[in-house]
Amino acid sequence: MARLDMIGVIAADLKRSVEFYRRLGLEFPHDPTADDQGHVEAVFENGLRFAIDSVEAIREFDPGWTAPTGGHRMALAFLCVSPGDVDRLFAELVAAGAAPHKEPWDAFWGQRYAEVLDPDGNVVDLFAPLEE
Repeated sequence: MARLDMIGVIAADLKRSVEFYRRLGLEFPHDPTADDQGHVEAVFENGLRFAIDSVEAIREFDPGWTAPTGGHRMALAFLCVSPGDVDRLFAELVAAGAAPHKEPWDAFWGQRYAEVLDPDGNVVDLFAPLEE
């Protein structure tokens, strides 16, 4: 039986992507050679890894790789502490240069929800249960 071990994102600008995901709480080692290697990983307490690879690193083993077009098929979702935290984090990410995708709203399924785009256009969801 297989188990999910790593989620990987391909980045045009590794440093910019690391900075974006650090704002979401991911902890990457501060390794000055990471850009040269084209790969960084954040490891969660449960052992799950979140990796960011540069386009150049991916093309080393997959020379024909091209960026997807026409919309997203996968999104990352980050649970926030509260509905107000969704609004705060959305504003912070946008102020730091992230493109807003959907402004915060109260979703009919009972969550405060918002979407931003990471530096490579991947949708990142921010959410928290609505307070009762």
